[in-house]
Amino acid sequence: MSLRPETKAIHNAAIDPASGAIVPPIALSTTFEYETTGLEHDPDQLIYTRWQNPNRAALEATMAQLENGALAHAVSSGSAAMLTIFQALRPGDHIVSSDDMYFGIRVQLNEFFAPWGLETSFVDMSDLAAVRAAMRPNTKLVILESPTNPMIRLADIAAIADIAQESEALLLVDNTVATPAAQHPIELGADIVVLSLTKYIAGHHDVLGGAVIFAKDGEFAQRVTRLVKIGGAVLSPFNCWLALRGLQSLSYRLRAHSENAGQVACFLAEHPKIERVLYPHHPSHPQYKLALRQMKLGSGLMSVQVKGGRDAAIQLVNRLRLFTSATSFGGTHSLIEHRESIEEGSSTPANLLRVSIGLEHPADLIADLRQALA
Repeated sequence: MSLRPETKAIHNAAIDPASGAIVPPIALSTTFEYETTGLEHDPDQLIYTRWQNPNRAALEATMAQLENGALAHAVSSGSAAMLTIFQALRPGDHIVSSDDMYFGIRVQLNEFFAPWGLETSFVDMSDLAAVRAAMRPNTKLVILESPTNPMIRLADIAAIADIAQESEALLLVDNTVATPAAQHPIELGADIVVLSLTKYIAGHHDVLGGAVIFAKDGEFAQRVTRLVKIGGAVLSPFNCWLALRGLQSLSYRLRAHSENAGQVACFLAEHPKIERVLYPHHPSHPQYKLALRQMKLGSGLMSVQVKGGRDAAIQLVNRLRLFTSATSFGGTHSLIEHRESIEEGSSTPANLLRVSIGLEHPADLIADLRQALA
């Protein structure tokens, strides 16, 4: 029977054969009994929790199904996911990356991997000619976020997948903002999907984790698998259990996040003290048509630019009562952050606020924004 994503997220984990529990127990053991045969072990055999764990196996299998991939790895953070990908490349390899990306990944590429011999060209992913021009014979990986964080820019995933394929490079898409509830990069031609499980997947501000999903199990995927098992930056059993629990309600939560965000975006777009609203499913977004074509939902993340510059933006944050001034996004609570203040070497506009719309009633969120803007 062909199941829809909402059903897969709930029914992918097997019922515990020992107890009949429909919720998988947390397997905290670091080591597992196995039969000594003198033969090589099955790669999926439970031996040591760094190698594999029942909770991680359940989460990885569900993530692979929801992203339409062949295999997945659950690791200690979204940043660790990207770090592992870069470690699987070779000195002398070339990367084409979005010039608008999470600042921590830029730090990884420039500070850690450039001295090691990885070269990176940063380009505007909305300019397909620029992407094509940046490709080299030694380009092994193309990286994009769509939507980006915090500028909420989109990239045409299918078109960039064609460019990467022409050069025999792999396309990696960070799907953290959209999630598999709204966007399927592998269906659009991506080879690798990376997510921060910390955000919408776990969804409650209480899990740190990341995931790497491969469209196919090939040579590069096996290098990453080897790095995960030997390097050991794997997600703990308890965090895997929490992330899988969050994943079961993802589709319904993201619908609510998106509905709330749409109402907030409409309010802010009409307010005289707001210079600009960046939300993919608002008609004012410059890539609105691409967003409708590529994303089933708008998600809950937006950025706003406040008239009056940096000081006006910071004052707005400090006048809010329901929005919490905090980093991250994707959880139940609405958060707001002056992004320039927290990014190293930030090029983010000084009047920009990143806003994560939570699951509160949208009328209450709008009332809070109205009083803070008054």
